[in-house]
Amino acid sequence: MNKPQNFFHLHLVSDATGETLLAAGRAAAAQYKDARAIEHIYPLIRTEKQLRKVFDDIEEEPGIILYTVVDPDLASQIDARAAEMGLPAVSVLEPVLTVFQSYLGTPAGRRVGAQHVLDANYFRRIDALNFTMEHDDGQMVDDANAADIVLIGISRTSKTPTSIYLANRGIKTANIPIVLGVPIPDSLVEAKNPLVVCLVASAERVSHVRQNRVLGTSNGFDIDSYVDRSVIGEELAYARQICARHNWPMIDVSRRSIEETAAAIVALRGKTR
Repeated sequence: MNKPQNFFHLHLVSDATGETLLAAGRAAAAQYKDARAIEHIYPLIRTEKQLRKVFDDIEEEPGIILYTVVDPDLASQIDARAAEMGLPAVSVLEPVLTVFQSYLGTPAGRRVGAQHVLDANYFRRIDALNFTMEHDDGQMVDDANAADIVLIGISRTSKTPTSIYLANRGIKTANIPIVLGVPIPDSLVEAKNPLVVCLVASAERVSHVRQNRVLGTSNGFDIDSYVDRSVIGEELAYARQICARHNWPMIDVSRRSIEETAAAIVALRGKTR
């Protein structure tokens, strides 16, 4: 008999975009498989008036409060109001800042949204995202040598979302589909700059994803063949042959999240540099 799933409210209060809180909150919530967090995100909270409105909402649906607010007065108000309501409130960055201050011997500058400044790294990420969108799904294959990473693989092995995730880290990523019987472009074989990585998965996993993704098809498209596990097995075998021929590494994404796949690729890139 299945256990009933519990729900709880998770309030994320930030003076910036809230991305840090969202990642931290989801990482913690993921450890509790029988409890699902109902997320309430409050970004750009920088005044007492805004904070009062936040607590009006929290009062209606009490829950855990996580916050990243660099203004000490606002942070104190969050702690005090949460204590009055009998709710837990945690400053996600404060313990980290304390360690930094202790080690570096100087207090933090307390800059709101400091991680989002328009510096060289920011524009490098934007450039990488533009490159990746232009080189998605086999587009502009003649330009493969300009990429930092090229992902190859059969249809529905998470090439595009992984490419975008890597691009958001400033890594120019192209992706090229492997089609049974179709040779890999010469421009990729001859490319010297990029790390080429093949994404594979189990035939069961690919078939399941394909069944859920087939929303519309063009004339002549063979849906049965597209989701058939034996055909998918042939596609995967062909992809593995290509990788063996060119000594390209493979990563099985069957049980990996996009983040885990990207981390494995970055680790491979570090070893080959």
